[in-house]
Amino acid sequence: MPADPRSSLPVRRSLAAGALALLLAAPLHAATAGGAPAGIPAATDAGVAPALAADPQLEADMMELSHKLRCLVCQNQSIAESNAPLAVDLRNQVREQLAAGKDKDDVIDYLVERYGDFVLYEPPFKATTLLLWLGPLALLLGGAGWLGWRLRRRSVEVDAERALSVTDRERARTLLAGGGDAAPNTAPPESRK
Repeated sequence: MPADPRSSLPVRRSLAAGALALLLAAPLHAATAGGAPAGIPAATDAGVAPALAADPQLEADMMELSHKLRCLVCQNQSIAESNAPLAVDLRNQVREQLAAGKDKDDVIDYLVERYGDFVLYEPPFKATTLLLWLGPLALLLGGAGWLGWRLRRRSVEVDAERALSVTDRERARTLLAGGGDAAPNTAPPESRK
């Protein structure tokens, strides 16, 4: 009689879980053991690109510029922090231009000319970036103004809900004066209309 395939399902699942754990632990083991995968240089600081230039001053200038330039692929990292292929290419371009004797401002101008102001983490204050600079302030002021207007309006609405009508006030005065004919209206709500 053949074995029931459902009886081996827990064994298969545990084997698959073990294999998955090994696959996930291998990169972690390589990172903690100090080894880097073949072909990838090891960085001295986590999240920062490794130094490739022989001249330490050139590399320092390149890293300074790399922290001011945005990765066009990641968009939330500088090219110094990104390992995207485009970021590596941009770092190499910066390094090559600095090695060729260009000034830092010339390198930034070249990249802005090629990729636009978006490549800069701090874009210049001009007409095309006005919304970028003043937008958060406008949103904050608009939100605060709306909140103040809404709170004032809500207090008027609450006061209006709490206010007694003229007939309710007269009935309350009659009850407080000891009058017995101010009995509450016991008719169903449908007949009050």
